[in-house]
Amino acid sequence: MADIKNQTQSFVPIQEVRDGIVILKDGSMRAILMTSSVNFALKSEEEQKAIIYQFQNFLNGLNFDIQIFVQSRNLDIRPYVALLQDRLKVQTDDLMKIQVKEYMQFVQSFTEQANIMTKRFFIVIPYNPSGMDLSKSKGGFFSKKKKTQNEKSSDQFAESRTQLAQRIDVVLSGMARTGVRSVQLKTDEVIEVFYQLFNPGESEKPMTIGK
Repeated sequence: MADIKNQTQSFVPIQEVRDGIVILKDGSMRAILMTSSVNFALKSEEEQKAIIYQFQNFLNGLNFDIQIFVQSRNLDIRPYVALLQDRLKVQTDDLMKIQVKEYMQFVQSFTEQANIMTKRFFIVIPYNPSGMDLSKSKGGFFSKKKKTQNEKSSDQFAESRTQLAQRIDVVLSGMARTGVRSVQLKTDEVIEVFYQLFNPGESEKPMTIGK
């Protein structure tokens, strides 16, 4: 069983996720931002031009690469149906009970007939520490052989995180000028994203951007 687990992990290029930052096996780092969306088609022509102009300026002003990733998944309607069922239990008016039941039936029937998709938008920001390999066991995050090695690794991580944070601020401000809200994912949220990527058949809990 352990061999199967090790073989599976060998296909995953991630060493660990620390403080919301993905550490790859080659020592490079990735921060992941989750963004809101803009209904471009409903904007006026002037607003559309302004968004395009700001986004163009944002891309042209970058001196590092970014990756824009869109995740499309089937919408899991079960949490919403469960919420309606809870509302139905506390409802005292007979007419309202009938209306809630009919609405639940409509929602379930509609989602069964139509392919309802939900989309999530991410921006991946890379940073490759020059001359550093944070993934190796000596001086790595999991090393417990020597205290000085752990301290050196922590210093390297703190320095690299500062450099990556500067890139994150650039992307956050640039996307804000286009009317798009962005937040950096925390450790548990990053793990959830990758878990869903490697387990596409499982139902998911929608992620929301904190206000």
